[in-house]
Amino acid sequence: MATMLSQYLMSALGSLRYEPTVKMVTVTSAEQVLARTDHAYLVWEPQRIVPSYAVPVIDLQEPLDDVRPYTADAIPTGMLDPSNAFAQHTCAGRTAVVHGAGGPGEVFLPDDLDGYAVLDFSPFDWFEEDERIFGHPRDPFSRIDIRHSARVVHIVSGGDILAESGHPLMLFETHLPPRFYLSPGDVLADLVRSDTSTTCAYKGEATHWSAPRLGDAGIDIAWSYENPPPEMHQITGRICFYQEKVDFVIDGVRGERPVTPWSQ
Repeated sequence: MATMLSQYLMSALGSLRYEPTVKMVTVTSAEQVLARTDHAYLVWEPQRIVPSYAVPVIDLQEPLDDVRPYTADAIPTGMLDPSNAFAQHTCAGRTAVVHGAGGPGEVFLPDDLDGYAVLDFSPFDWFEEDERIFGHPRDPFSRIDIRHSARVVHIVSGGDILAESGHPLMLFETHLPPRFYLSPGDVLADLVRSDTSTTCAYKGEATHWSAPRLGDAGIDIAWSYENPPPEMHQITGRICFYQEKVDFVIDGVRGERPVTPWSQ
């Protein structure tokens, strides 16, 4: 019997999943060390596609406060991404709060991971070994490949050609549609920088771009990374349009718009 590996991995989406890491993980709050451990877990609650870090409770330098039992509601359908609040838990456990020098942060203690506390990422600063990480912990079962391509790409919205290229830089990321990063000279639309800024754990801080000529349909239709980490240097300053929001014609074939957390 043959099994497609991606389907096999996705079949566990409804389960509480964890993976030990050998990295030294440090959690700080306004430079106060809250935990430092080489026994951390990467934890995916049911339906969540992005991991969080759990640390042994005995490695926390501050006591847990306001500990309360948590009974999970029915597990939602679909996938939960980072836009879903940390407080939305999908398995039984206990909620708590830990107070650091920079303020409080939420904590979740799953019943099936005895002795471990999952900390909300955003209130704290996180380090793997001596390097700071951002957005969320990276998934060891996900990867990114960047490849130069000779595919001919036309990006259109209605009757407007927004961009065209015969030399896109393609970025392949596990479980996501391939992304086409274009040189600014390949963009025909007049784009203006928007106020939207997002964070990717792999690529850094993203600037978003809008096309005012398209009205509401042109809001945040593209993004770029101006200062990605060194391993992502190839995409610096390139423009990437959302396949979810505009139409892509690749080698003369119009593709279907993918359904992702960024679909309208």
